[in-house]
Amino acid sequence: MRISEKIITEINQKPFSTTGKSSVVGLDGFVDKIVTPVDKRHGLAGNFDAIETIADLGERISAAAGKSANLELFPRFEKLGGNGPIMANAMLSLGLKVRYVGALGHPAIQPVFEEFAKKTEAVSLTEPGITTALEFKDGKLMFGNTRSLEEIDFARIMLCCEEGKFFEMMANADVVSIVNWTMIPKMTSILVELVDRVLPNLPPRDTRSFFFDLTDPAKRSKDDIFEVLQVISRFQAHAEATLGLNYNEALQVCETLGLNGRDKDEESLKKIAKEIRRKLDISCVVVHPIESAACATRDGEWWSEGPFTGNPKITTGAGDHFNAGFSTARLCGFSPLTSLALATCTSGHYVRTAQSPSTSQVIELLKQATII
Repeated sequence: MRISEKIITEINQKPFSTTGKSSVVGLDGFVDKIVTPVDKRHGLAGNFDAIETIADLGERISAAAGKSANLELFPRFEKLGGNGPIMANAMLSLGLKVRYVGALGHPAIQPVFEEFAKKTEAVSLTEPGITTALEFKDGKLMFGNTRSLEEIDFARIMLCCEEGKFFEMMANADVVSIVNWTMIPKMTSILVELVDRVLPNLPPRDTRSFFFDLTDPAKRSKDDIFEVLQVISRFQAHAEATLGLNYNEALQVCETLGLNGRDKDEESLKKIAKEIRRKLDISCVVVHPIESAACATRDGEWWSEGPFTGNPKITTGAGDHFNAGFSTARLCGFSPLTSLALATCTSGHYVRTAQSPSTSQVIELLKQATII
């Protein structure tokens, strides 16, 4: 991981302190069932060779065409899931005060979310979705049941949160993160209600910002994607707006906006972020493949390498930790360049340990991984 002297100087001069900072996050919620596809078994239940790559699984499935196949998924563990809860949990670990609004169980909170709901004074809107996540060395496949998320709309948010309390929650937040647009069918209409009815009636706040993550919009139509991007652009009139994209999402957004997608090298990533930001006219666009990350603001473009590991303990939720790290670093006043480095290390710690890091652990990994 090659980090510039600028980043080292900044983190030595400025504390990564989240004291007094607060966030609101929503709107999804999933129970994540992490599983491993079995290649060959050897005796006892837990003794087997895993199918290690997506390509290997693809070959196994293709070979079954015209025949049949029995693919075993070995259960590893269950955990709270969904882009919102994972991002919010990471923000909690970084020291932010977090309020959560989303699908954690209704009328009762699901057991996997109970501790999280207490820490975030959560308001639950409906039952969570279910994700079965197959993890490989070269990525992950996530199979979701999202029927319950169809119940989430602005009227339900007002009913469950109570209008006055919801407005107060939004007014007190330094950063509002709205994620997983793809899986919530009525999310665009919710965003329209927020920008039309809520934001104009909030008291001014210098630090207010919004962070958006579409979350793998490949299954949504180009017209749907274009519409939500235009709505996101409207938030800029009321607060600083940031759009976070992984590499595939960035390519999909480029296609929707009529821009040219590029490679993953430094200059290509910066160019993608720059062109999307200019097209949407928002404060910041972040593009983060696995190995590095780039962002563009009105002041320029930046890129940072990440502390890549070829043997992650977990990959589901890595992007949400990146988003949490970047949002929190920006909220703490770090430059875009240093925020990228802190974000990659927030994600890097998580994939190595399967635990959300504290700010001190993020700084420690940054210093350990740095080669100036």
